[in-house]
Amino acid sequence: MGSILVFNAGSSSIKFSIFEKDASSRQLNLGVKGHIAQKGHSVEMKVNNAKGASLGQACDATTHGDFDHDLAMKRLLAWLDRHAGRWTFDAVGHRVVHGGQKYCAPVEIKDSVLQDLDGLVSLAPLHQPHNLKVIRLLRARWPGIAQVACFDTAFHHTQSEVAQAIALPRRITDKGVRRYGFHGLSYEYIVTQLQQVLGDKGMEKVIVAHLGNGASLCGLVNGKSVASSMGFSALDGLVMGTRCGSLDPGVVLYLLQELHMTAEQVSDMLYHQSGLLGVSGVSSDMQVLLSSEEPFARQAIDLFVYRIVCEIGALAAAIGGLDGLVFTAGIGENAAPIRERVCKACFWLGAELDQAANASGVPQFHLPSSGLLLAVIPTDEEKMIAFTPRPLWLHRCLNVLCGALAVICFSMHQSRK
Repeated sequence: MGSILVFNAGSSSIKFSIFEKDASSRQLNLGVKGHIAQKGHSVEMKVNNAKGASLGQACDATTHGDFDHDLAMKRLLAWLDRHAGRWTFDAVGHRVVHGGQKYCAPVEIKDSVLQDLDGLVSLAPLHQPHNLKVIRLLRARWPGIAQVACFDTAFHHTQSEVAQAIALPRRITDKGVRRYGFHGLSYEYIVTQLQQVLGDKGMEKVIVAHLGNGASLCGLVNGKSVASSMGFSALDGLVMGTRCGSLDPGVVLYLLQELHMTAEQVSDMLYHQSGLLGVSGVSSDMQVLLSSEEPFARQAIDLFVYRIVCEIGALAAAIGGLDGLVFTAGIGENAAPIRERVCKACFWLGAELDQAANASGVPQFHLPSSGLLLAVIPTDEEKMIAFTPRPLWLHRCLNVLCGALAVICFSMHQSRK
């Protein structure tokens, strides 16, 4: 068996990892981790080995400020071609943001699956088109290698019917309009780490805060998703980098009817011009805002924290209490001031913050007297994906093997007649 290639194509970056089989233990270990992202008017690619040593770096100028996925994939595939003799891939795993009602588990990608996923583009316009573009490109390039889709929505299928419901007429909800929840691959990975970091309490009532350019919270009970701050689309819930979060539907009606904006203009504003960027007028990058003296930057941070605290309260009610609060993703892992402000506002839930531990970035940062366990756990969506394709690929191989054996047995039986 060979290696697993994993792709995580986002709205403003493409991450990829290669997991290699250890010859002695037959386990998958991280071999390569790469990241391609927009830096100003350039697309930069960095590739490192498992120890963090650089395996390559490149920078291409672009003619506009938006992330160029085509240029990014061209650069990535050129790098893979230069190292073509090093790996034999058993399968390629892809993060796909939306699986709809139908896909609640990883699936090998066939034409019919792609057609289904195309139908969900409008529900995740920032991510789904890029997820599918990479899949199509690699299917054409490597038609003999299994491509497997792993869905961000799948983890939340354990939520109750009432938690997924939206109070609209059934003729609408019967078409699939309901609360789905997102960042499921991140939450699924965090669940694998909870008991190690928090002990037995990690498998009781925990809220995980996935705070990045996209942000959401998930309420877990015994490692299962019970409630999430995101609903029908990735616009819902918390304030994000460029997305507005929860919004009174009347605002959308006002934009359409009174300001005479088109649906396309409204969509662009809600997805690309709002959130931290829209409120601050400075940046969507939390580190930039934290270092800024602009008053609107302060307001953007205040609103970001306020909405997180409000949603923590709502999720604590939904899961019937709270034993632990875990932070993950770019802001959650790296912005100690945000963790501090959120935890201080959660004093009523029993949170007592150890400021020195929080600033140092150690996994647990609550005081011994705290009634709420506080932790930061780095997420690893690519690793979560990597350990999914292998069983599907083995299943495929076993099917081929069984088919071949059946043909051989039939031939032997015929020759004896």
